[in-house]
Amino acid sequence: MDFRTYEQRLQYILEQIEKKRFRSLEVTADRFGCSVRTVKRMIAHLREQGHPISYDRLQKKYFIKESQ
Repeated sequence: MDFRTYEQRLQYILEQIEKKRFRSLEVTADRFGCSVRTVKRMIAHLREQGHPISYDRLQKKYFIKESQ
């Protein structure tokens, strides 16, 4: 996977989370042909870039945390 493809995947994940359409780590990993752990690392990378991504354990969903 080259850098451009990686950036496109990061953008896809971010868009899905913002639109509340991110279904699961497993579905995204299947779509990208990678492991669930790789998708988790991508989400961690987005957080490092400053995106306020959180995870709700009860709903089992990622979301963008609203600033107060």
